Amino acid sequence: MRRIVTACCLAVLLAVGFIEPASADVIHLKNGDLIYAEQVKDTGARIEYQKGYDSYTIPKSVVASVQKSPSPAASTTSQSIPAYTPETHAVGEDKFFDQILHTGKVDRGALIQIDSLGNPVETAIAFYIAGKKEFEAGDYASSRHDFETALRNDPQNPAILNFYAALLFKIGNPRQALIYAERAVEQAPDSADAYAVLGYAQYSDEHHREAIHSWKKSIALRPDTSIQQMIARAERETHAESNYTERETGHFLLRYEGAQSSEALRAQILETLESAYKDLSREFGSEPRSSISVVLYTSQAFFDVTRAPGWIGALNDGKIRIPLRGISSVTPGLTRVLRHELTHSFVQQVTLGRCPHWLNEGIAQMLEPKSINRGGAFLAQMFKTEREIPLNSLEGGFSNLSAAQADVVYMESLATVGYIRDHYGMSDVLRVLDKLGQGDSIESALRSTIHCDYRQLQQETGEALIHQFGSQ
Repeated sequence: MRRIVTACCLAVLLAVGFIEPASADVIHLKNGDLIYAEQVKDTGARIEYQKGYDSYTIPKSVVASVQKSPSPAASTTSQSIPAYTPETHAVGEDKFFDQILHTGKVDRGALIQIDSLGNPVETAIAFYIAGKKEFEAGDYASSRHDFETALRNDPQNPAILNFYAALLFKIGNPRQALIYAERAVEQAPDSADAYAVLGYAQYSDEHHREAIHSWKKSIALRPDTSIQQMIARAERETHAESNYTERETGHFLLRYEGAQSSEALRAQILETLESAYKDLSREFGSEPRSSISVVLYTSQAFFDVTRAPGWIGALNDGKIRIPLRGISSVTPGLTRVLRHELTHSFVQQVTLGRCPHWLNEGIAQMLEPKSINRGGAFLAQMFKTEREIPLNSLEGGFSNLSAAQADVVYMESLATVGYIRDHYGMSDVLRVLDKLGQGDSIESALRSTIHCDYRQLQQETGEALIHQFGSQ
């Protein structure tokens, strides 16, 4: 990941007094759970604590101790399951490679010419080459069309089956991906790629033990560090959730450990999620194809499974993962967290996983909803002194940041997306997402909708912030 904030910039942020050095109180509950809080107050019978914009109260009788810790306060983020691109070449691929691809682009005329010769095996290879190139470029719609044409001509080709399964997994169809991944393994039982893709499909479809088994077969055939990391991740998750119960609704699969949450709380969480799902379906004009997994953890289990930094309060990595932190009912703060993380699932569906992080987090915060008012004066000063963080450095994930850095980049992301909505309309925000899903780069999508590149968008955002908050 890129380094987000330079040492000079961070020093300025600390100096102006808006960002404090990363630290937090830690509330140790008697059940072994932990709550990271920005401020904690002992009122006698109860413990009051603050996280972000929200205040909470819990009975003192459930608290073992409160202590200072270097762990920063919680926020939210989104981390996706790593993408996997098969490496194995199809038989006959070299014969047509230079004919199909010119200067890195697919020659559609060459595809038509090869198809006209009436040899289905060669036609399949030609469209497979095109599909691979489009897959690697993020043009998933064209890639799917070309892979499907290839499979119509050669339905048992393991390389085509495997790449098509990888594509289906990437665009959020794990159950359909599983069908083609299993067929690929049947046709190529000695393929490390086939077992790797099968493992990803199984993992995304909640078959964790089967995924571990498939991935272990894959690395036995060809060692791969990224797959070894996925095995470790799946094993942590399987261990933590070994006694979890599942409850499925129309849109969600809820997983939980019964002793850590009440039936009333789980019902409230599902009700809140369903309400948010309805709202977001109207907002986006579409909805995720598959049911969304939601996992409820103790705080310790959450960090054991995710290995997330302490300031992260929930995440969506294809599954919405929520640490309960001792709560007994859905609070306004938890409602916003659930809406935030669910928004990531809708953005993932529309963009097919191609949304830059600043835009993804900006939209999620905007739809919680969260206001920029709290940080507006600080951001105005940051832009006024030309110390804003370049958007192209905010395209990757934020989980490697400190709490102080994360606070700044989340605010800037929210301010930028809020500016697009306020000055160009929510319809243009959605048009940008649509174009990302069609394979456009982010700057190409911005230019074709709001007629701005990064430089101009940041300039306009800064001017708006200075106009609104510059005198504060």
